[in-house]
Amino acid sequence: MIENPLSLELIAPVFLFLPLIFFFFYSSLFNNKEAAPTKQTVTIPKSYPLIGSYLALKRIGNRRIQWLSDVVQISPANTFTFRRPLGRLQVFTGNPATVEHILKTRFSNYQKGYSFISTLSDFLGTGIFNADGNTWKFQRQVASHEFNTKSLRKFVEHVVDAELSDRLVPIMASAAQQDQTLDFQDILQRFAFDNICKIAFGFDAEYLTSSAERSKFAVAYEEATEISSKRFRELSPLVWKVKRALNIGSEKRLRMAVREVHEFAKNIVREKKRELKEKESLESVDMLSRFLSSGHSDEDFVTDIVISFILAGKDTTSAALTWFFWLLSKYPRVEKEIVKEIMEKSEAPVYDEVKHMVYTHAALCESMRLYPPVPMDTKEAVEDDVLPDGTVVKKGTLVTYHVYAMGRLESIWGEDWEEFKPERWLQKVESGKWKFVPKDSFTYPVFQAGPRMCLGKDMAFMQMQSVVAGILRRFAVVPTVAEGVEPNFISFLSSQMEGGFPVKIIERESSN
Repeated sequence: MIENPLSLELIAPVFLFLPLIFFFFYSSLFNNKEAAPTKQTVTIPKSYPLIGSYLALKRIGNRRIQWLSDVVQISPANTFTFRRPLGRLQVFTGNPATVEHILKTRFSNYQKGYSFISTLSDFLGTGIFNADGNTWKFQRQVASHEFNTKSLRKFVEHVVDAELSDRLVPIMASAAQQDQTLDFQDILQRFAFDNICKIAFGFDAEYLTSSAERSKFAVAYEEATEISSKRFRELSPLVWKVKRALNIGSEKRLRMAVREVHEFAKNIVREKKRELKEKESLESVDMLSRFLSSGHSDEDFVTDIVISFILAGKDTTSAALTWFFWLLSKYPRVEKEIVKEIMEKSEAPVYDEVKHMVYTHAALCESMRLYPPVPMDTKEAVEDDVLPDGTVVKKGTLVTYHVYAMGRLESIWGEDWEEFKPERWLQKVESGKWKFVPKDSFTYPVFQAGPRMCLGKDMAFMQMQSVVAGILRRFAVVPTVAEGVEPNFISFLSSQMEGGFPVKIIERESSN
């Protein structure tokens, strides 16, 4: 007898899929011999019985964000329907009117949905980024208290300043002195992780150190993020579900990684509970304290909240800054303008001064236009619907707005869309100074839009502008990649620079 046998309900579909899986692997190997399509040759993908357009997506590999972006750009109304295996449909769009339709006008009809939530539930549980309905509303309501002006001022003048002056700047100064190469993407991720732990949980993770060794939690967190994200790319959800049931391959690694991540987050929750029990009032009330004091003290639920906010605080701002510094290295004119603005401000991290760094703010918006931290976001239709361009959406269809593609549409940004140009966000006023001119959130949904608009948008900008000022006042960041080599933009829940961002740090003469 076999211990814990799988039920017939689970085994039967596996045998049904065997011919399809065999065909998929055979065809995949055959197709991999062909060159991936260039932008000049990209076409709307062909669809085949049973497997849909899956082989086209599989052949692209890590270029799927760029390839889907190219298809969106050549599609009528910048919208096309991708046929997934077994007849499932997914609409991809870069049309601002459609984005407004799904994120605002018909918000109640486009939710995270079962497909998304079930795929990420092992990792994110019922955290705010993996929840709908009342669960999502409650978390958003409690978290919103952390994003007022008082909290932002404290964040800039205390949390970010301490992390900059005590950790980041000394590491960069040492690297400059020793002519050391840093993986700047890793440095920025560590910096952002320490910041979110301090402001959201009142906990100093002390992850940004001179040691390049990564903690067990960091390794587990990255593996959990990557494997969970890759579940969406499987031929069918059944593939990863069978692997999970058998505890083999990537799903076995995911189980181990998730256990490590959850234990780390639970320890934060337990320590905060202990603090709240021992002290009648804390010196400062962080977001975690608010959740625990709201009557929702279930450990698993609060642990899910902690993991979701680590995802939001650690990966998105660090991704934005990684690509920002890459673009500065290609556009010295822009870097010169930013440094000029920084030198006109005091060196102290004064909230009001950081807030009014207009050119730097515009440059960050422009960087995220080209390299958004979350390049795509998907909703699931609750009921049948028709999009503004006439695309029919059936109940259960996935609808994805492609933020990366939208930042590359000539119809929105003009013929010079490829250029990194902060001035497209600025307007000269009578005094000769710049005035920031924002785009509407449905044209530029980098921070989502509608009821799910990112709560931490202002905090993210405050952090990024403080980091840019603190770094560029003293240093130049110089990539070590060969001239003409473009890093690959990839995404696992949030974007990354594939292989890291190796740089040299050069101390500015004026900073001495």
